[in-house]
Amino acid sequence: MTRRPLGCLFEIVETLVLTLIIFFVIQTFVAQPYRVEQMSMENTLQPDQYVLVDKLTPRFAPYSRGDIVVFQPPAGWSEGPENTPFIKRVIGLPGDTIEVHDGAVWVNGTKLDEPYTYDLQPTTASQEPAKWIVPSGQLFVMGDHREASADSRSFGTIAISNVIGRAWLRYWPLSTFGILQTPTYPAPVGNGHASPSPAVP
Repeated sequence: MTRRPLGCLFEIVETLVLTLIIFFVIQTFVAQPYRVEQMSMENTLQPDQYVLVDKLTPRFAPYSRGDIVVFQPPAGWSEGPENTPFIKRVIGLPGDTIEVHDGAVWVNGTKLDEPYTYDLQPTTASQEPAKWIVPSGQLFVMGDHREASADSRSFGTIAISNVIGRAWLRYWPLSTFGILQTPTYPAPVGNGHASPSPAVP
């Protein structure tokens, strides 16, 4: 009679341990939830919304232009609690030439059409000419709310190895539930120096 309660307790503990192991494996290698804490991705993502970050497919499918990624910020750029990840959109891939002028972003000489940005009108900050070339193993990222975003315009490109994963699903609040689509950009925007860059005024 005494063995049955002990056996039942052992099964409960075994189930709990197995559940924790599965949860740990999923969080580490497959997917992980993140709460948006910054305003830099408005209006695509609002503060206090939750997204599910895909950590598995980037292991065999490289990041694409337009992906929304979560990453560890460069040293000295942490906002709020230490080691709080950033969430931004990939604008430049390795080998790309990125230019910001005339209130727009240009990739390899082609102006990006970015209907997802919060600031649809040119601003003084975005009019200042600047140019970057994305090194191998790096990404150039920007927030959708350009005037409220600390991004690659400030701290430079980020190492792909520091990217935690690709945000693909907004799941909370339930009223905002939906897949975060990666936009498509018209040719000739692509990886590398696909076309000559326009003169920067």
